[in-house]
Amino acid sequence: MSMDENSFPALTDGESTAYRGPQPNPPSDVSDPTIRGQAWDIIESVLDDATPQSEWAREQLRSRMESHPGNPERALLEHLMATRSITDEQSDDSEPNLPSPDLPTPDEDYGNTVLFTRRSRRRIEAILGDRMLLTAFQPIHELAGRNVVGVEALTRFVSDDGASADHWFNEAAAVGLGTDLEFAALQAALVAAEQLPPHVYVALNLSPATCLDPRLRAFVEQSQLAVDRIVVELTERLAEYEYDPVVEALAPLRSRGLRVAVDGAGAGFGSMSQVTHLSPDIIKLDRSLIAGIDHAAGQKTLGAAMVEFARQVGADLVAEGIETQAELTAVMDLGMAYGQGYLLGRPSVQPLDWAAWRTSAHREASTSGSTGPAN
Repeated sequence: MSMDENSFPALTDGESTAYRGPQPNPPSDVSDPTIRGQAWDIIESVLDDATPQSEWAREQLRSRMESHPGNPERALLEHLMATRSITDEQSDDSEPNLPSPDLPTPDEDYGNTVLFTRRSRRRIEAILGDRMLLTAFQPIHELAGRNVVGVEALTRFVSDDGASADHWFNEAAAVGLGTDLEFAALQAALVAAEQLPPHVYVALNLSPATCLDPRLRAFVEQSQLAVDRIVVELTERLAEYEYDPVVEALAPLRSRGLRVAVDGAGAGFGSMSQVTHLSPDIIKLDRSLIAGIDHAAGQKTLGAAMVEFARQVGADLVAEGIETQAELTAVMDLGMAYGQGYLLGRPSVQPLDWAAWRTSAHREASTSGSTGPAN
């Protein structure tokens, strides 16, 4: 039975790391004495979020507070500005965004800082309360059989500023709501996936913090999807010290059929031994390896090695980011059985598009000149 989309299971553990230092009197240039209290409330909500996913935000905020002792307003403002800077650097250039509203500068009134932060929280809380997000699915093809066998779930936010998903998730983490927003996106994806054909699996990008959160099991168990149709994608953001806890946390669900995919192999992960440690069911090759693989000898050699590696560990191999006919031909000639990318199908919020994607896959594979995996 699906979970009520207006509620979240409560966290059952997690130690507070809130800043407990002295709270000095408001500075003389702040006309409203409640501004400082509001700033402290926001700061404590960020530091109270004890999930590993938000550790960068906590460390960043602590650093700003050390730089501005007794001045939480300035520390909070610089924290938000740094967060937006990080988000801008991480934005994916493949999908254009409209500019987001500018942050206040350090020279502006402290009251504007708190107002901006409160507005950020209200924006995230509105997303959580009204579920103003959509799930787009991008097809994953079995290249030889010319069928769509799975999809990757991608979050799209309903907003008037065109901000990317990275902006939203980073902004949520900066104000202490990162984990809640990720669970809202997860729930939206699971509900949308109920409309998929029953043979199609759903790949969900989850952070280590979400994998370790006890709410994950409840979300999966209360979903209408069979567990064996759910694939958890782990990315290069997985730190080495998180491998054992994540493997242990996912073990009960994996015993019931849930699968694990390693995303970004060939780029984000430092070694194949780390990939092996996760015992993945699926290995997804990074776009940086696939781009130009048709004419780059080094990439072909690495691609062939990854095909053999996947065979040795018993994992399916998916070539991500196939954008040209030449790349499709090359990956099929190397024996890669599965593919994903704009050439085969762009992300869509319309489930009816999957029929067209199957037609496209048949056409592209038929004209590639390859007979499929060379195993």
